[in-house]
Formats: sequence, C-alpha cells, structure tokens
Amino acid sequence: MDEFDLIRRYFTCDAQPQGVVVGVGDDGAVLQPSSGTQQVQVTDTLVEGVHFPANIGASGIGHRAVAVNLSDIAAMGATPRWMTLALTLWDKDESWVQEFAAGLLGAAAQYGVTLIGGDTTQGDSVVVTVHVTGELQEGAAILRSGATPGDTVFVSGTVGDAAAGLELIKQEIPDAALEQRFLRPTPRIELGLALSGRAHAAIDLSDGLIADLRKLLDASGAGAEIDIDRIPLSTALRARFDLDTAYQFAMTGGDDYELCFTAPAEAVADIDGITAIGTVTEDGTLVCRRDGNIVEVDTSGYRHFA
Repeated sequence: MDEFDLIRRYFTCDAQPQGVVVGVGDDGAVLQPSSGTQQVQVTDTLVEGVHFPANIGASGIGHRAVAVNLSDIAAMGATPRWMTLALTLWDKDESWVQEFAAGLLGAAAQYGVTLIGGDTTQGDSVVVTVHVTGELQEGAAILRSGATPGDTVFVSGTVGDAAAGLELIKQEIPDAALEQRFLRPTPRIELGLALSGRAHAAIDLSDGLIADLRKLLDASGAGAEIDIDRIPLSTALRARFDLDTAYQFAMTGGDDYELCFTAPAEAVADIDGITAIGTVTEDGTLVCRRDGNIVEVDTSGYRHFA
C-alpha cells in the first residue's frame, strides 16, 4: 500500500462538514471561518521513544496526538474545528495504521474536529504531528499573561496520574486506571469554554503542574503561594504509591493535560471539577508549602534538548 492508498483508505472523509469547502485530497484545504471569530492555531509533535514508548497500542498514540492539541485549544477557551496530520512511519503494517487511524479519528469526532489534510512519509521512527485550528469570539482568548494578584489558583481534575501511568508502563506493571490517564488524556474543552470571560489566565498541564504554573506566572509578571496538601490526587494514584511519591508525580510529572488557571474565586464558584490550590501574589516568587512549611520543588519540568 503506497502513500496515496493509505490516505484514501484511512484518512479520507466522504462528507464535508460545515466550514470545510475543500478537504483531504487536494493540494490544500479551503476553509470558511465563522463570522466574527478569531482563530487559535496549535501544533504538537509526538516522537516514538521520546513522547511515548514504542510498545504501546497504535490507537492510544492516535488518541494522544489529538488530545494533547485539544488541551491547548481548551486552555485558550476556544472551540476546536479542524486539524491536519503529518505522519512518519517505519516498520508498521496496515493493521497498525488502521488502529492508529481509529484512535485519531475517534478522538477527533468526539470533539467535533475534522481532518482536512496533511502528509505521510517514511522514516526511521514513528513521528506524529497534529495541527489543530480552533475558533473563539474576537478578543476572548484566555492567555497565560493575565494572572492578577489576589486571584485564586485552580487546577482541574486530578494531577500526577499520567506520569505515574507512564512509569508503570515502562516497568510493565499493569494498572488500567493510571495507564489510561497517560494513553487517553481528556482535553478539558467544556471547561475552557466555561472559563471564557471569567478566568484571567490559563495553561494546560503538559510539563508538570509546578513547571507550567511557573510559565503562567512568568508571563503574567506575578508569583503565587501554593498549598501542596490541596493538590487533588486520584484514588488510583494514592492506592498505588505512598503519599510523598504521589505528590512528587503531581507536582513535577507531566502529560496530565488538565487546566491550571487563575480567577477570582467567586467568578468560577459554579464550576464543578476544579480545586483551589493557592493564591496569586505580586512579588514574582513561587512559594510551595506542605503542612504549613515551605518546601523546595523542582520548577524546570520537561525540557527538550536539555
């Protein structure tokens, strides 16, 4: 099966959804943006052996490739619309491609995203690059740079699960709940939309809670005081690891794709599934406390080329 057969068989949609004038199959896609909106463009690349182990299922890789991009869309309070795929393959048979496409297109369909084009090629490892376009009302983007002293710092869901799940996958220790948090993260699209006009700043958690919060604070020229004891941990994480290890995963592990945001507490009081973990301060310092005592936490997070 050559490149064109592969695209035709697994990545072509017969119907053209709203906003897609020309989709997969031509030299480029032709799109019709919604009136009165601005676009949000995000891109993420996943490399075999760097971002995911070589032995995980193809469907999970496809799902992750979409979900990690949708998480960025969510953090900016946008609605996802379209995506492109650049796929580099090696040593993969047709059944692998079929499973990958099912995971990729299944995740896209769940959030109303249409695949409109891309590229396939051959290389010496699997590399997946997905580009997603989202839309929001003019001037409505939630940026990293808007945190205001006095804001409450919130996080959605639970954190640390994905990093713990990846560690267990590497050790070949089965734990379905934690593994799925790594393999199939849930982008918080609905939450991002609910935060529009209410949150002052937001970021998605890809490189670790403390590291990503530090990025948000640096962009805002602010600091924060965080109560580690209030960071939400899942039952699965607590059951598998001791509390110190669980908090370590939660603070410095990546790949949760939850949202961390700052807002006046009263502005988001009606939103479920979020936890207040601290307060934004003026002085630019990030202070973490546990049991009332200041503790040192690695704020570097995951870094390419480090």
